[in-house]
Amino acid sequence: METISWDDFTKVELRIGRIISAEPFPKAKKPAYLLQVDFGPEIGTKKSSAQITNLYTTEELIGKLVVAVINFPKKQIGPIMSECLVTGFHNDKGEVALCVPDKDVPLGTKLL
Repeated sequence: METISWDDFTKVELRIGRIISAEPFPKAKKPAYLLQVDFGPEIGTKKSSAQITNLYTTEELIGKLVVAVINFPKKQIGPIMSECLVTGFHNDKGEVALCVPDKDVPLGTKLL
């Protein structure tokens, strides 16, 4: 494993957002949802594609707090431009479980 400096880590903008919209994204290469994530008034709403269809329904995603990287360059995914990376962990079946805070925190809060 490569080590990084504290300065490297602080460059990554891991922020809390709330999923305000989730819909199937049939034009993605692998099953995915198209998410709209609200990071509060300072950052705004960003789009993301997430391959989380095995563990989550669109209904249960609405209102969920998530941890996302917001300072990657935009990435073309099918017909949309992804603006953030919603984080998660693969389980033993290869499914992605979202990285979420266990308490309510203000939108846009940076992970320290």
